[in-house]
Amino acid sequence: MNIHIETPRLIIRPIEWGDVEGMFAMDSDPQVHTYLGNTPYTDIEQSRNNIRIIHQQYEENGIGRWAMLLKETNEFVGWVGFKLIKTQLNGHINFHDFGYRMNRKHWGKGLATEASRAALPYGIDLLHLSEVYATTDLGNTASRNVLEKVGFEFQHIFNFDDDNWPAFYGTPTTWYKLTV
Repeated sequence: MNIHIETPRLIIRPIEWGDVEGMFAMDSDPQVHTYLGNTPYTDIEQSRNNIRIIHQQYEENGIGRWAMLLKETNEFVGWVGFKLIKTQLNGHINFHDFGYRMNRKHWGKGLATEASRAALPYGIDLLHLSEVYATTDLGNTASRNVLEKVGFEFQHIFNFDDDNWPAFYGTPTTWYKLTV
């Protein structure tokens, strides 16, 4: 996958194997996983497996989550991008989910909004999408604010119902939609 997006503060590019330490630092933080089933990573192999899955998305679907790096330092901030969801969730199947995750030390700086505003049009154009969906835990107001700032419209609340993610099952979850 060949992508290179620059914003005033960020570089957005495919996730590489060299990002494994940054991903593990992010995903091993219990506060990062507060709204992700409270299951922080305990072994760097979990981050390696996550990168394998992301690379598989690149190969099979031509899209995936992308690394966010600070322009000034090349530091891994987190990821942003699309994921094709092939299992049923909230009555939908084979839809593109948009999301982001960041290292806690970069929260509250507007970087998720900045990255989303750059990544969304790129992915929508690349995939010729007419709609994109996003979900977040009902209590995650910061993430909900980002989604609304970049144009997603709140649809409804549902109880997470994908058996492939047992840590989330039954969690009150918001459903957002962006129509292009």
